[in-house]
Amino acid sequence: MNSISDVWQSVLSRLQEQLSETTIRTWFDEVDVVTMEDSAFVLHCSNSFKKSTIETRFMKHIKAALKDIFSSDLEVKILNDEQLAAYHGVAPDQPGSLLDSDAFTFETYVVGPQNKLAYAAARAVADKPAENFNPLFIYGDSGLGKTHLLYAIAHQVKRKREDLRIVYIKGDDFTNELIASIREGSNAEFREKYRQAGILLVDDIQFIAGKKQTQEEFFHTFNTLYESGRQIVLTSDRPPREMTQLEDRLQSRFVSGLMVDVAPPDFETRLAIIKNKAAMLGVKLPDEIYGYIAENVTANVRQIEGTLNKLLAYRDLLGDQVDEQSVGRAVRDMLQKSNEYIPSPSVIISYICKYFSVEEDVLRGQRRGRNEVNARQIAMYLIRRMTNLSLNDIGKEFGDRDHTTVLHSLDKVEKQMRTDPAFAEVVKEITTNINAKR
Repeated sequence: MNSISDVWQSVLSRLQEQLSETTIRTWFDEVDVVTMEDSAFVLHCSNSFKKSTIETRFMKHIKAALKDIFSSDLEVKILNDEQLAAYHGVAPDQPGSLLDSDAFTFETYVVGPQNKLAYAAARAVADKPAENFNPLFIYGDSGLGKTHLLYAIAHQVKRKREDLRIVYIKGDDFTNELIASIREGSNAEFREKYRQAGILLVDDIQFIAGKKQTQEEFFHTFNTLYESGRQIVLTSDRPPREMTQLEDRLQSRFVSGLMVDVAPPDFETRLAIIKNKAAMLGVKLPDEIYGYIAENVTANVRQIEGTLNKLLAYRDLLGDQVDEQSVGRAVRDMLQKSNEYIPSPSVIISYICKYFSVEEDVLRGQRRGRNEVNARQIAMYLIRRMTNLSLNDIGKEFGDRDHTTVLHSLDKVEKQMRTDPAFAEVVKEITTNINAKR
């Protein structure tokens, strides 16, 4: 071996003896070697998600390969872009990172009834920027794939229009950059960066609400881009009318194009997402395991990814079998981690009883009036979504109903939310108010 690059290629060759080709390609395609010094092998990875996954799942494999090569233990460090820039003593570039990643394209986005319109609108924007739906405003709860759609738009546009300047920013980072530009006297550079964009993608735009100077700056940026026929795509966790601290003039501009929402995926879509994510991770699981995860992890895509990563960590780091017991453990860990506040079933039932003016014993009982059935089904849906209870345990909260009755209620609520916007708003309002009790 003549260089550290040769060492890294030798490491990868050894990893291929233990890991599948898909796994190697998925996780190591953005890794390059930096140096080897002071008994440390230093790598670089722009993609923070892949960097974190390599550190938690594959570090022992890398260290074992290096020990096999050098017959001694070496520390392994993986630098992000800022750390690499500091190592070289230069200012960091703006990395393409996930915008360039093949992991977040339209081809890897799983389409279901809850996100079909958002997906179609995003594709239309990517195919013909500023000709369709300008601005495009995508809203929905965290972890439902809004950022994936932004990355997919960028990926598609770059493939077709290399000349078009794409700018991606998070709402809170826009504020931070504005503050820094004021402090450093670089307002002109700041404005040029955003107002010269060919397409502006802003994630979590809700974070500019209530920030007077940020809203002022974004208002003029929006106008400049819109009036010059350039595409704007915004995402948020709520529609503009629910951003109470957002200026009216921005609200009116945000709703002037097309607003689309993404809702939590139904069972079939969750199952497809799980299989797709597992394939990307290079793992094949039994169908009953896929079904178990889809049935139990219901809130968002991020939880599904976390559960799969947890399972693979059990398998690769602890040597555990991927069976129903380990899946159950991974699901419980993920739900506990992602829901710091978990309302009890009694809290949910109590609030819904007040909202629909239904007595608690009636809600838990067998009465079949329209109002009671509606309230009961929403209660089952929210208990399933907001707590860790199994289907059977939820059934016990309502007079020992079996799990098929609970599943029917969940399906009924999910379908009505897709077809009845007013009903969907009621469910969202109840969810928000219950969460506000934390």
